[in-house]
Amino acid sequence: MSIKKLRLHAVCALFSLALGGVFGAHAFAQPGGTDPAVPAGTKLVVADQNEALQTLLRSAGEQARVGASITYANFLGGPAILEAFRAGALDLAVVGNTPPIQAHAAGETLPIVAARKNSAPDYQFAVRPGLTINTLKELKGKKIAYAEGTGRQPFVLAALKLAGLSRRDVRLVPLRAGEFPTAIRSGQVDVAALNEPHFSRYLRDYADQKASAIPAAEHAALPTSTAYLYASPKALKDPAKAAAIRQFVNSWIRASDWAVKHPQQWVQAYYVKNQGLKPEDGFAIVKSEGKVYYPLLSALIPSQQQLVDLIHDAGDIPKRLDAGEEFDLGFDPVIKAAVDSLPPAAN
Repeated sequence: MSIKKLRLHAVCALFSLALGGVFGAHAFAQPGGTDPAVPAGTKLVVADQNEALQTLLRSAGEQARVGASITYANFLGGPAILEAFRAGALDLAVVGNTPPIQAHAAGETLPIVAARKNSAPDYQFAVRPGLTINTLKELKGKKIAYAEGTGRQPFVLAALKLAGLSRRDVRLVPLRAGEFPTAIRSGQVDVAALNEPHFSRYLRDYADQKASAIPAAEHAALPTSTAYLYASPKALKDPAKAAAIRQFVNSWIRASDWAVKHPQQWVQAYYVKNQGLKPEDGFAIVKSEGKVYYPLLSALIPSQQQLVDLIHDAGDIPKRLDAGEEFDLGFDPVIKAAVDSLPPAAN
């Protein structure tokens, strides 16, 4: 048996022991319109990262609005989440812009059912202690952490393209997403694209060793932050789970809106209490995220296609894909209804 199959069986066994249950398939439920009540006993298994999703929904009071019982499973990075989907162990996950492309390239059908966009970049480039890099052009000759199948992949490729560099001009060091913070702290790599709260924590904890980052202005033209909610086809074929997923889409959008409109409560609940950061660091993170909005999926196809083409041109996927196949546009009415229901911001 191959290593890949062994890992897949291990994931499946782990989730069978931890969560139990078998995910069945039925006729596809149709999103949109008036949702039927979620039947009693309906369960969803949802992937989380850094406990951000569960903290968000609970803090916003949206957890109880979903009629299903939700179990969260914590992961680090999109590839591990994809393996769990392949093992039949997940119904839903919030990931970045690249895992759906990775799933698509692997022949997996994991439709995107909702999205959240920020006006700020996905990540920020941290620089190893003692080294200073002021421009993207100075990436030439540097060792850069690289994780295929995560949002860090097109982020690095876009930075190289913007700087007029190719992957031959740098040394891409293959790592898992969870290894990035350790790799940059130890000097295993010169540059690593970190997300929050890891970026702020790195600069804070290693300030005495002259930890630094590429200036924010150099990130301005890089891909902005995109969070996709994508689902298991098996769950979407189950009428009860499909109804629960539509409710989850609504609650996810409402919870995200709550966090934007109540930054003090959100910072305290997640960045301070859950992640152990100082309040001022949490507020700096929230401010750096820029504006947040919840576009219709149909509007996201062109930008997703650009990422698909970028990854293909770099040789990381074997054929050019149609990004439109990654979205379930039937959820656009659900998204629109959720956005229309958002309360106005307080004056």
